[in-house]
Amino acid sequence: MSEQAVVLDFQRKVSEKIRLVSEGIDRYRVFTPFMFEDGDHLAIVLRKDDGQWTLSDEGHTYMHLTYDLDEKDLRKGTRERLINNALSAFSVNDREGELLLSIDDERYGDSLYSFVQALLKISDVSYLSRERARSTFLDDFRTFMEEKVQESRRVFDWFDAGHDPEKKYTVDCRVNGMARPLFIYALPNDDKVRDANISLQQFERWGLNFGSLAIFDDQEQINRRVLARFSDVSDKQFSNLSGNKDRIEKFLADAMA
Repeated sequence: MSEQAVVLDFQRKVSEKIRLVSEGIDRYRVFTPFMFEDGDHLAIVLRKDDGQWTLSDEGHTYMHLTYDLDEKDLRKGTRERLINNALSAFSVNDREGELLLSIDDERYGDSLYSFVQALLKISDVSYLSRERARSTFLDDFRTFMEEKVQESRRVFDWFDAGHDPEKKYTVDCRVNGMARPLFIYALPNDDKVRDANISLQQFERWGLNFGSLAIFDDQEQINRRVLARFSDVSDKQFSNLSGNKDRIEKFLADAMA
């Protein structure tokens, strides 16, 4: 198919605003009107690899996401599921961070449509709704604890069966194996901070011997009065998970030693 025919197929199937610019032998830059949330355009190249015409982002999509996210966080939890679902739905391959879609049977327009849809779906992880972001934070917290604390020394959603058989006062993760177990809370919002405050005070009234650790999604978003009250009962706090993983890991290691 000629270059002009390819352009016409792109425009007919995807958008009339699409342009092709040659960047050498069997290589074209594909300009589309589609953008990431911050206004940057999708990066798409049409090139021939081993005799096969292929669409590629040449690693730009993941690189763009890492402006705001830790690269490791793209490979686990809710974000990983969203990315994998998009890749599967549109038959796009991930080759060590480069996203690729081979063009079969000269279906250039259909292939570009699928590729653009996949890139846009993947870019969704950078602006999840607050509820989805909350879910992502809790997934990230759980994954982090699974990686840093061996299974025999942790219990998720712990409660004191003797004092609280109805599970009214829970702990997101209880770390065992030392004289004072560590009660860890993952705190995405004001309501969860209030609940954690109530639980810690109740544990004190029961006379439990424990230490506490609070890990916030974003401490700056917590109401100042709510945070002040919680700080009275919490032993140690980290303002967020993503920027404090090394410090939290060290804190856990020292606590479990």
